[in-house]
Amino acid sequence: MKLVTFDSGRVGKLDGETVVELDCSSMREYFERDSAVRETGERLPLSSVRLRAPIVPKKFFHTAGNFIEHHQDLERVNWSHPVNKGIVFFQNVDAIIGPDEPVVYPSQLTNELDYELEMVMVIGKGGKFFSAEQALDHIAGYMIFNDITARDIQRREMKSGVFSFSKAIDTFCPIGPWIVTPDEVGDPHDLDMELRVNGQVRQKSNTSHMSVSIAQLVAYHSPQIYSPGDLISTGTIAGVAASTDDPFSNYLQPGDIVEAEIEKLGVLRSPIISWMQKYGQEPPPADIWM
Repeated sequence: MKLVTFDSGRVGKLDGETVVELDCSSMREYFERDSAVRETGERLPLSSVRLRAPIVPKKFFHTAGNFIEHHQDLERVNWSHPVNKGIVFFQNVDAIIGPDEPVVYPSQLTNELDYELEMVMVIGKGGKFFSAEQALDHIAGYMIFNDITARDIQRREMKSGVFSFSKAIDTFCPIGPWIVTPDEVGDPHDLDMELRVNGQVRQKSNTSHMSVSIAQLVAYHSPQIYSPGDLISTGTIAGVAASTDDPFSNYLQPGDIVEAEIEKLGVLRSPIISWMQKYGQEPPPADIWM
């Protein structure tokens, strides 16, 4: 089953090209009620609705360095940092946007805007202090996440061993286009992953390349307490712009279209737009933030 949030925050499931509305006020409520939600009876063509971010969680656990290939890619260009098992930080849930919503380029803050294709696990059943053997019972679905990152800000943050600001700026957290339940995904450790910028393949891998399994990852952070609807990401794969020989020719620019695709999970499309396009004025000076 594919679960969607659409229009002004309505919740539904897909039946082919039809959205079947569900009687709950948010996707978080859907999971809080253990998916025991009836249909309202309204059915709408998918083409007639505006898909939104599938969920705004209470917490978003953000994993770093879980794909060995990404870590090695960055080490090659002297860009990496020590990576411990299951290193995690919290994403800013207010930065979440949905499919086809624009990422606003804050040119007053960065000129090194990068992409990172990741998969996200959606927690359906809350809990704490559980094992890897129990972890899959807590996963209600999977979706795509593009971890937009300001590399110049991240480089400064990494000197202290912590980074967050570089990934948590407004609109830097595209997720979607829907949540896919485990029965449709099958083995989550055998899904092809590909990210394209203007049709050009930049990242390509498979979820089988993770160094820490999904069950281990979800269990590892359970002492931090999961609530229904919480998200946890897998980390990204090789091929980010920062690891290329000429990163400034590969960093994102206004006008770019990013397509993040994971097998069975769909395609998450994100246009990159300028501050002027969004707000109709030049960006404010960044002195107070930099």
